[in-house]
Amino acid sequence: MWEEIKNLFFGPIDLRFGVWLIVAFVGGFLVDRFIRSRSAEKLKKKLDKGDKAFFQGIQHILSNEPDQAIEQFTKSVQINSDTIETYVALGHLYRSKGDIERAIRIRQGIILRPNLDKEIRLRATFDLGLDYRKGGFLNRAILAFQEVLEDDPNNIEALEQIERIYEDIYDWEKAFKTRQAISKLVKGNHRHILAHQQTELGKIQEKNGDMVRAEKSYKKAISIFDRCVDVYLHLGDLYFSQQRHKKALSTWKRVVDVVPQFTFLAYQRLEKAYSKMKNLKGVEDILRESARRNSDSFTHLALARYLYNKGEVDSALGELNQAIKSVPSFLNARKFMGEILLKKGRNEEALEAYKDLLLILDFPYLKFQCSNCGYRPDELVWKCPQCLKWDSIDIIKPSSSDLSNGNVPS
Repeated sequence: MWEEIKNLFFGPIDLRFGVWLIVAFVGGFLVDRFIRSRSAEKLKKKLDKGDKAFFQGIQHILSNEPDQAIEQFTKSVQINSDTIETYVALGHLYRSKGDIERAIRIRQGIILRPNLDKEIRLRATFDLGLDYRKGGFLNRAILAFQEVLEDDPNNIEALEQIERIYEDIYDWEKAFKTRQAISKLVKGNHRHILAHQQTELGKIQEKNGDMVRAEKSYKKAISIFDRCVDVYLHLGDLYFSQQRHKKALSTWKRVVDVVPQFTFLAYQRLEKAYSKMKNLKGVEDILRESARRNSDSFTHLALARYLYNKGEVDSALGELNQAIKSVPSFLNARKFMGEILLKKGRNEEALEAYKDLLLILDFPYLKFQCSNCGYRPDELVWKCPQCLKWDSIDIIKPSSSDLSNGNVPS
């Protein structure tokens, strides 16, 4: 019985769902199993010795009553201070309540016990690292997780926690090395993560003015995973800042090739390039090819801006009409159309355009959602802030039926 309780508190825990919630779920299963099993006699003996408080504590966890659970577990350790499981439960509860100082003291007390089972000591050390991390003591947390790895070099949980800390403090070089270690132990595709980490390293290097190393980091990211949109965008930015315009355009063009749904990010860069480039043929080539291969509303808008800058007003309006026809809620296209018509003195047409605009002002065109956990960020990010998965954020577009009925998914 107690071996199973040990597994409950010392087994691996997925932190994304909350420590106490997992304890509650498994705890309910164990309590039911204990009542029905041959261990009922052992349970009775434990209850007779005063361990009833421990099981009452579990019941309070199941009822989402952490304060009462802490009270019962505290009674339990006063009766029997040798029960490790009770201290572990208290540590988890104090951490979940944000009382990190107490959680740390409890964890340290467990680790200092003589003749402690190695597995329990490792788990307590890992939990201490979690406590340190939640309390903001990141260097101590890394040391705790590294101590776990000294005894268990293949501990994936410890490696993942170290990686997350390095990412949190923007130490992308160490995060990259840690992910390499994880990739040797866990089957699957790690290339997109490694590419993002190299890209983030390049951003830091570029921010610090080290353009040579930044370019190398970006190119390394592409060599690892050639479908990483973010690296093409930033490598293109770097080239453009150095007035290497042809290289910038060819790099941004790769976004159109590898992930068409994110081509609008490249178009934003192309628009900035209009005013700074003398020869715009490269821009036109990209837009024409994009319109041919991926004729979405953003393509039409970008081409309209380009044509308008060339002085081809009617052609620009034609592209904007195509964009609006494709997605009636596309506010940027409608706004740009109104601006063009007003500047050209076509006031009646502009008035009609803005009347239509007012009807759909509450319909945001671009929304984003994580395909892994469902989180909806306000803007496009490459790593979900909630579940911490890379490349899990997708674009949600309202369907034509939503738009015609006046409904847009919330």
